[in-house]
Amino acid sequence: MNVSEWIVFILIMQVIHGLSTWKLYLKAGRKPLESFIPIYNLVILMKIINRPRWWVFLLFVPIINLIMIPVVWIETIRSFGKDSKLDIALVLVTLGFYITFLNYTAEKLTYIENRDLKPKSNTEDTIASLLFAIIVATLVHTYIVQPFTIPSSSLEKTLYTGDFLFVSKINFGARTPMTTVALPMVHDSIPLTGKKSYLFSDDATKKETSLLNKFQLPYFRFPSLEKIKRNQIVVFNQPADTLRDMDNFNPDRNYYKPIDKKTNLVKRCVGMPGDSLEIRDGNIYINGKIDKLPASAKAQYNFLVDTKGQTISQDALVHRYGAREGMKYENGDFALTNTGQYFLTLTDKEAAAIANNPVVKGVQKHLSPKGEDGGVFPHIPSLGWNVDNFGPIYIPQKGKTIHLDLKSLPFYKRIITEYEKNTLKIQGNDIIINGKATTTYTFKQDYYWMMGDNRQNSLDARFWGYVPFDHVVGKPVFIWFSWDKDGKGLNKVRWNRVFSVVNGDGEPKSYLIHFLVLVGIYIAATKFIKKKEKKE
Repeated sequence: MNVSEWIVFILIMQVIHGLSTWKLYLKAGRKPLESFIPIYNLVILMKIINRPRWWVFLLFVPIINLIMIPVVWIETIRSFGKDSKLDIALVLVTLGFYITFLNYTAEKLTYIENRDLKPKSNTEDTIASLLFAIIVATLVHTYIVQPFTIPSSSLEKTLYTGDFLFVSKINFGARTPMTTVALPMVHDSIPLTGKKSYLFSDDATKKETSLLNKFQLPYFRFPSLEKIKRNQIVVFNQPADTLRDMDNFNPDRNYYKPIDKKTNLVKRCVGMPGDSLEIRDGNIYINGKIDKLPASAKAQYNFLVDTKGQTISQDALVHRYGAREGMKYENGDFALTNTGQYFLTLTDKEAAAIANNPVVKGVQKHLSPKGEDGGVFPHIPSLGWNVDNFGPIYIPQKGKTIHLDLKSLPFYKRIITEYEKNTLKIQGNDIIINGKATTTYTFKQDYYWMMGDNRQNSLDARFWGYVPFDHVVGKPVFIWFSWDKDGKGLNKVRWNRVFSVVNGDGEPKSYLIHFLVLVGIYIAATKFIKKKEKKE
């Protein structure tokens, strides 16, 4: 729904609220008309149920309101003496319409003005505390900081598989949820079940007509603390996410997901709005100049390491040469190919180091030649683009106008129709947008080019194209834990990464010791103060 449709919907709900509660307002000593006045009626309701006025704000906060509305229903009936388990079950099962029934039988009810003076049971206290904790956690998770786990090796050397991050949503501006009916603090599926955590029709042919989909909120983002910078690491929703088959991406698959429920990915923003980007032999060029990565970033490529069949110890491959990716046996050990070569993923510096090993006869970077089609964006085989030789390609900028014809349309078709919600038809050589023939298009938002440092082993913008700004989730800021599934004993924890900062200029530095020292000082100070108070 758009903004005007939501306003009409809210006004209708206010009328329903008035019709369902006006006698209860009267019973509580208020004027019946007050139950019909939008927003003001909820302020008065908080007085009636003896709850703080700021609860009204929470009733309009997406996702959190799904928790608050049932709480207000329960508090309302309890204020009129209906606090049995049956009453609570009825108000929840009827989605609040049990209050309507009570409203029209209000003569039998007694308003309890000072209900809070009655002692609460331990169960009530526990439930109240639990609800408060859930609301606070949901507020923080949805609008401030979200935990995130690195699922793949696309940013290997900077972010490892098994890193647990905190992602700040306020740096680039917190985005309000668009999917209104969803479980709090759960992304697109319920853990262990695999079932969707939200109500939505994923049939692309019904995405605009489904009643469930009508309850989507329009896109809104709060003001940001900073703008996305070139080569920053960014968490975003995968633009063309079908989720059903990520490895064999098909941009035309008949499947649809709301933006905020698309799969979360983390990549490096190598291309900014307005840039011209090109990849030559694996190197990124921005506006004709080679891109200079920050010291913390380490681009990796696939290398064929020829040893003529001789082996290198697994410990040396992993810890001396940094070969964490490549061809492996089932037990995780790196394998030799049938040509007597290792197929390893290394940085240029690591490749130079392994070339000095006495058993190594040659090291060759494995690159796809220019002109060989690699099935990459915009999926035009005649271009001959692949992951190592790609472009040049223009990255759209908000407010910029481009020339549009049948040759350039494949680059921008998804932007025009999917991301910016226009209708598009082709009639002969004419391009019809929103019913009018045109040869130009002006972009409504900024777009970014997100890629992994693990250049040839990353599913990124080279396959699905531009990332719209409305898909940006936040900025990774902190690694609070790191788990190495291949480690042994205490080495399963990467201690040098625990409590380290993301997006830094150099190697990550752990602040775990600093944190433990501060905790120790706090505990000692607390004990000292209590001991002193006892003496006094």
